Amino acid sequence: MSLDRRDFLAAAALAAAALAHAPAVSAADAPAQRSSPPPDPKRPAKIRVGCLSWCFHSFSPGADPTDAIETIGQLGFDGIELILLARDDIANFWTDAKIADLRKRLDKHKLAVSQFVIFQPVVEGLTSLRRDEREQNLDYFEAGCKIGKKFDAPMLNIVAPWARELGGHGYLPRYYELDQPQPGQKFHIDVAPDFDWDAVWNAYVETTKQCLARAKTHGLRLTIEHHTHCLVPDAVSFLRLYERVNDPALGYNLDTGWTLLQREYPPVAIHKVARQLANVHVRDIDGRMRQFVHFGEGVMDFAAVVEALRKIDYQGYVSIEQDKHPGDMLATCRRYLKTMRELIG
Repeated sequence: MSLDRRDFLAAAALAAAALAHAPAVSAADAPAQRSSPPPDPKRPAKIRVGCLSWCFHSFSPGADPTDAIETIGQLGFDGIELILLARDDIANFWTDAKIADLRKRLDKHKLAVSQFVIFQPVVEGLTSLRRDEREQNLDYFEAGCKIGKKFDAPMLNIVAPWARELGGHGYLPRYYELDQPQPGQKFHIDVAPDFDWDAVWNAYVETTKQCLARAKTHGLRLTIEHHTHCLVPDAVSFLRLYERVNDPALGYNLDTGWTLLQREYPPVAIHKVARQLANVHVRDIDGRMRQFVHFGEGVMDFAAVVEALRKIDYQGYVSIEQDKHPGDMLATCRRYLKTMRELIG
């Protein structure tokens, strides 16, 4: 409908008068901007209990999870995580024949692959400022997606990379303590003279978007796990990443041990990432919050962790990830499963 100038001004005046007499809407009355309905605290969360295959095998290239699947299945876990440990394993270990054999074993024990994991060194170049290196690592990432899809895994997981641009380091997450410092020795991590945090962070954000796009092509979500000194060391830094990526297919993999080692209380971290929490790794820690001792031998408040998961209506796995400290791993995992079944109900 066309209006001449006089008609338009008259209509605008009427609209303004109507708005002036309309009741004010407070922030409390405005519709909440939620991505999902609020959790019902009376409804039990569908929390399932899993175990990581590397509780029972090494991190060596070509490490075979066959025996781990049998052990974890016989213990009665709901799910398992499998891991791509080396770039050469893409072609040399994860063959169609091997995957078919492992799938038969998983089906026999009714074990779901809760997520497929790419060991960080496989894709360590994701933070590179060189486009060609990032592209190569994106290809390694996508190869992991294809393997995970063959196991019907819903998610692909990677630990947030450390900034190799710092210069001259190995795997930085273990640089969190001095075991027996000598007199005058100081905790030190080299920082390259030309290190540019903003450049590294911005490149990582863009690469994460590209990882996510490739994961979604295969029907997978992407979960980011935090470790000390990595680009995402805790829940808040993940939220900063999530705000930049802004895609619900990106989720947070919270590790209770690494969280408390960072001096962040896991139940509070769970509430921080309530809408993004996609997977949980569970481990215990000693009273000095330095060593990941066997489950039940440390100070981790597992009852509080499960209660926090209930409050946010978490619908995923809580899977034990136990470091290889001396002790009976089979007994530890059996104790973990019993405890978690009791806490979850």
